Amino acid sequence: MSVAGDAARALGLFTVVRLLGVVALAAAAWATGRHPLTLLSRSWDSLWYLGIAAHGYGLTEVYGPGTAHSDLAFFPLYPALVRVATEAGPWSAGVAGLVVSWLAASVAACGLYALGARLYGRATATALVLLWGLLPHSIVLSMAYTEPVLTAFAAWSLYAVLARHWLWAGALAALAGLSRPNGFAVAAAVLAAAAWEARGVWRAGGKVTHRLWTGAALAPTGWAGYVLWVGHREGDLPGGYFEVQRLWGSRFDLGRGSLRFVRHLLLHGDRLVFPMTMVIVAAAMVLFALLIADRAPLPLVVHSGVLLLVALGGSGFFECKPRFLLPAFPLLLPLARALTRTARARPWHATVVVCALAGLSFCYGAYLLVVARTPL
Repeated sequence: MSVAGDAARALGLFTVVRLLGVVALAAAAWATGRHPLTLLSRSWDSLWYLGIAAHGYGLTEVYGPGTAHSDLAFFPLYPALVRVATEAGPWSAGVAGLVVSWLAASVAACGLYALGARLYGRATATALVLLWGLLPHSIVLSMAYTEPVLTAFAAWSLYAVLARHWLWAGALAALAGLSRPNGFAVAAAVLAAAAWEARGVWRAGGKVTHRLWTGAALAPTGWAGYVLWVGHREGDLPGGYFEVQRLWGSRFDLGRGSLRFVRHLLLHGDRLVFPMTMVIVAAAMVLFALLIADRAPLPLVVHSGVLLLVALGGSGFFECKPRFLLPAFPLLLPLARALTRTARARPWHATVVVCALAGLSFCYGAYLLVVARTPL
């Protein structure tokens, strides 16, 4: 089969597993008298994004002293895309949000395939796409959320870095930075790769091209531009955005808040979502160690490492940490390589593993939105 054919097959597998996940959610939603499209398009942060798309920034909800939720906490690219989609098609804003997310998830899956095929071959690339679509929190990829958009720009930016297309890498990293607060992980990967490339060129006595410098300079502009714009609007250029986040209960405290919450879980127990979060984050740490042990390319390690650091070191919204790790797809490369080897040696074993992951993903996704109803 051709490269294009293999890529289409991988995208087809991703589409099928995500559709099955939505079907499982729909069955659970209808059984409890709820509408699946409402759950997918108008849950938690989706409402904030749709509000920004419809009315722009300016909404703040005050819940008490020291607690004020401002829509300035949400980065602008996704609501801008939703606004364009709403005006371009005969659908509601909620459906437009899903269209943007689903298209972005497909673009991201293609990017994962391209990157995986470049590094380890087509079979591993297909396994990478499949595993990403079967993560326990992969229901988020079918919601009106920003993770698919960030992952799409991240995947293709990292691919451009490996191909040394520095201008594309920088421009896509800038767009990733406009997608989410943790989108600066892509810029960090581009900057680290550019610095390493420049070091090699200088040691060889060569001259660094303007494309590399320009791409590196472009990479952080999206994230930094929005943070500074919020700071200017709030009257505190360097710190305004971070104050907005603090009032949401989110801040980077080197993990102290997370450790206190983990201690609470271990001593007192809690609903399934929180122990599951602990397991997923612990698995991500192990996978990061395996990624380093496999000597993965520097930009992939930096990208995943920064996302993992943000998830571990940030306080507030403990249950959201697995969602924050969805764009850290390079963490799945060791598993994808292992699954590929297993599929070649023992096909039925690989089939059982994939079916088990699918069952966990579909059931847990339905549980999150229908039963737990915990903010994601």
